[in-house]
Amino acid sequence: MSRRWLILALGLLAQASASAFVYGIAFLVPDIRAVEGLSLAETGVIVSAPTVGLLLTLIAWGAAADRFGERVVMALGLGLAGVLLLVGTLGLHGVTPLVVVLVLAGAGSASVNAASGRVVMGWFGPEERGLAMGIRQTAQPVGVGIAALSLPLLSQHFGYRTALVFPAVLCVVVAVLVAVLVQDPPRPAVKPGERARSPYRQPALWRVHGASTLLVVPQFVISAFSLDYLVSVLHWTPGAAGGFLGAVQAAGAGGRIVTGVWADRVGSRLRPMRQLAVASALVMGLLALGDLAAPWLVVTVIAVGAVITVADNGLGFTAAAELAGSSWAGRALGAQNTAQNIAAALTPPMLGLLIGGTSYAVGFLTAAVFPLLAVLVTPVSSERISAYEDGPQSPGRAPATR
Repeated sequence: MSRRWLILALGLLAQASASAFVYGIAFLVPDIRAVEGLSLAETGVIVSAPTVGLLLTLIAWGAAADRFGERVVMALGLGLAGVLLLVGTLGLHGVTPLVVVLVLAGAGSASVNAASGRVVMGWFGPEERGLAMGIRQTAQPVGVGIAALSLPLLSQHFGYRTALVFPAVLCVVVAVLVAVLVQDPPRPAVKPGERARSPYRQPALWRVHGASTLLVVPQFVISAFSLDYLVSVLHWTPGAAGGFLGAVQAAGAGGRIVTGVWADRVGSRLRPMRQLAVASALVMGLLALGDLAAPWLVVTVIAVGAVITVADNGLGFTAAAELAGSSWAGRALGAQNTAQNIAAALTPPMLGLLIGGTSYAVGFLTAAVFPLLAVLVTPVSSERISAYEDGPQSPGRAPATR
């Protein structure tokens, strides 16, 4: 296997391991409530604790990757997250210490968000970056799938704290693999005293962040409200709705890869991203139409929308890193991830409040505004897909210094 594909696989595995921990706690909610005697709101604090830590440190870890390299940052942060999670679940008692440890472990796990994307950017040339980043962006659904298959079963037999040992050990093992097998891509020589200019002096990178954040809203409208709509409005059973949504989420992961290939073929990240923004707006509009006049239409649109609304994610990340250049890519990816996670956290409660006070149709139409704004914000004319200095300039050719 070519080194760059091995590094891509390890970057994906590192991100999936972190995602299994950060997003997997949600699968333990019933057992946490039963054991600790907590309300749903109190349990929500435990579930959100890793995300809080992640949001606080994404940009800092990105800056560390820019300065010290991707391998050490990924290995250190992921290993730290795993060790903290082991200590918190097996060595400490009480809910408050657990929450503190989960925040700290989430802060450690944030290291892979920017660094794993940065190392992929450095080892793949512009002709393959879309495909490579599309594959890397499947890490979150892969990690959530690992958690869904393992944590409830382990918790049922051994308790929820012992169940968390699995993602903790996974993080530690993958951290060791990263430390041993990952190699940082070469960096352009920097003269003594020379500093790279900030890419944020120009509006293009800000606009990519803004467009990517706006496109999170339709994605999380579908992921947050589809199950409730199918059960409460269309009267599906929870099991049938869950199976259906699991299948379309898998299709969404594949859609990210297909979109990456598309971007490589057309030689652009932002033109396909803008076209997907138009498609996301149409999806939200059709959901509103289905709710008003043809509920059967909603099922079809959810299936299509679950693919379309996540397909732009890898394009935005790739464009942000290319516009930032290798000296700033870690910070740019950290900033993009921070903004997107904030939007993801705000979308369900805000749209839920609107839907509860009006109707699903009004909520879906409101969500359509965000991708329409993204169409206007996406800076297609500012795109520079070859601007990332570290990477090889053609697929299959490793940098000369390696």
